[in-house]
Amino acid sequence: MASGLEDLKNHLPVQILVLSSLGVQVTLFLCAGARRRETFSGVSVRLILLWLAYNFGATIVTITLGRLSLSSTMGNHPLVILWAPFLLLHLAGPDNISAYTLQDNQLSLRSLQTFIAQVAAGGYFLYKYRNSSGHFVRLASRLMYVVGVVKYGERWLALKRGNLGSIRDNVKKHSPAKNSHVHGEDIELKDEESSVRRAHSSFYICKCGMVDSSSKKKPGRQNYYIGNMKYVENWAVLEIQLSLMYDILYTKAAVIHTWHSYTIRVISPLAILSSLLLFHFSEEDRDSTEVDTAMTYVLFGSALFMEWTSLLNALGSSWIFTTLITSGSPWLRYKLLCSGRWDQLRRLVLCLNSLVTCGGSRSGARRWSGNMGQYNILHFCTRPNTLLTRPQLGTLAKLLGFEEFWNRKHFSGVIQISDHDLIKVYINNHTKLLYKEEWINTLGTTKHLWGQTALSHRSQLSHFHETLGVEFQEAIIIWHIGTDFFLAKCKSAGVSGPLVDTIKALSNYMMFLLVERPYMLPGVAQNKLYERTCTALKGCVSHHPGSIGGMLKSLFRWHDEPAAGYTSRATDSEKHAEYLYKEHVALEKFSYDTVRVNYPATVAKCLLKYKKKHGARESLDFLLEVWTDMLVYAGNRCSRESHAKKLSSGGELTTVVWLMVEHYHQALLEQAFAKEASSKQEYQDNYNV
Repeated sequence: MASGLEDLKNHLPVQILVLSSLGVQVTLFLCAGARRRETFSGVSVRLILLWLAYNFGATIVTITLGRLSLSSTMGNHPLVILWAPFLLLHLAGPDNISAYTLQDNQLSLRSLQTFIAQVAAGGYFLYKYRNSSGHFVRLASRLMYVVGVVKYGERWLALKRGNLGSIRDNVKKHSPAKNSHVHGEDIELKDEESSVRRAHSSFYICKCGMVDSSSKKKPGRQNYYIGNMKYVENWAVLEIQLSLMYDILYTKAAVIHTWHSYTIRVISPLAILSSLLLFHFSEEDRDSTEVDTAMTYVLFGSALFMEWTSLLNALGSSWIFTTLITSGSPWLRYKLLCSGRWDQLRRLVLCLNSLVTCGGSRSGARRWSGNMGQYNILHFCTRPNTLLTRPQLGTLAKLLGFEEFWNRKHFSGVIQISDHDLIKVYINNHTKLLYKEEWINTLGTTKHLWGQTALSHRSQLSHFHETLGVEFQEAIIIWHIGTDFFLAKCKSAGVSGPLVDTIKALSNYMMFLLVERPYMLPGVAQNKLYERTCTALKGCVSHHPGSIGGMLKSLFRWHDEPAAGYTSRATDSEKHAEYLYKEHVALEKFSYDTVRVNYPATVAKCLLKYKKKHGARESLDFLLEVWTDMLVYAGNRCSRESHAKKLSSGGELTTVVWLMVEHYHQALLEQAFAKEASSKQEYQDNYNV
């Protein structure tokens, strides 16, 4: 019994550390894809596990290498000389994640220092105990060490190439003509695969736009982007392109899909298999304890599984289609593409993925989730805030100093853009208007400030000019409150329908960005104005619980998102909106007590005049155009780095809109280039005559 406990003491710590390192890699492999689609349904367990695995993986490996280097460990576990190289392979991580945040790519030089230190530590360990094992195990450990170093170096290279500066250098070296390929079957988008290939064909626009780099235009390609415009309204293509951008920024895609990396993926599983056979026929396989031997086989088996999966995913990825198209070998293109062999492999990979995910679509999982956050300032200001109605968790958060965080999360919600089809329709119409009227300048930004395009298009700019504010976020606050004032008056007049719901959705979404994600909006943050506005909007709204059940429900309410339809909370907000409008509509002068509340009243007043003159339907259409204009402005003027950062957590509607405008901008550049070339040719012809 005593010897058994002593044996457990000698075996357990180092084995737990090695297996923990393996568990971290498995967790990364299984959970990395969770970041592609944002979820608002509580805390995601996969995201928590992913965060823990990514941040503590390197620490576990460092501790384990230190533990393995002890002489006592080597004496008790002869196979540790074979375990150490696996730790370097674990540091390399799976192919579906290289960086957790954009800052990881920006700190790639610091990661290089870590890479050199870990590789040196592993090499020193093998050198120190070079004579402590048999010939076969030494050879197997050296072979695994080489595989680990190469794969770990590949991960560092992925971090370096995922930096926005490196991407900018890359797009300057490669012309768009090299990547402007179109599959013969993709003239019309028949299915998801056609959309994926079409997204690859114009992905260069997304890359150039994300790093704010001008593209090189070559003669003979002037009509490519112009002819591609009919696909811009297809949101699937835009969403897939953003997913491809995610691949470059946060996975190893920038490194994987090169010929030398394909070679590594073919050789590495063969090298691991060779090491496994060397170990199997070595003396240590028979002389070591059963626990050590079993764990070594587990390490080999997991490594083989990960490497074969990596090879299969790489060869069946849509990225290899681009690699083959741009390949300088016509024979290779014919053998794999023209013969249909690669399409068969691609279908096999998709089929296997469908089986693993129980019928889930791999391409669908790569698309934007369609989530739109919702936050309404009047809904927040009319919240239950008495002793018998205030949520107890909110009281606890206030005591702990997290009141602001609680308010943002508790009073925000989410909707699906698929439930509001008019949003996509109005965005498509507005971006086409920018393209048709050439209201996008040569730098790719809209020529007019927020709201002015829609107001000028309706000849209403002079009436609403003072309500646009001097900062974009100020305009959002003014028009958000003014919209609630106007819609409350419309509802009292019996006006409702899809237009009203869509206006609310866009207004609440823009307010959600201002409160929860101000980094996704251009201009100076207006937190002080928001706080003072909330103070000015607070009203005396009674929230007496009608029953004990209602009181308990309010006390333990987990979420209180902006209400839709007829509810007591929605009614409170609408009544308060009507009250505030009546109180402030007559105010003409600025008041420190009311901050900007008189401007929303002006917005509602002008909208009501427009409604009286043109009708309810036309006034709602006009208001929706203004909000669409603000949404497009926000996406277009938001910093590229903010768009890139948000891709790591599922992306944002404004990012999709930004990419749509970027495509139209490229088309306008091509048109200008074609006109300039035509003018030069005409001048030369006239000169020769």
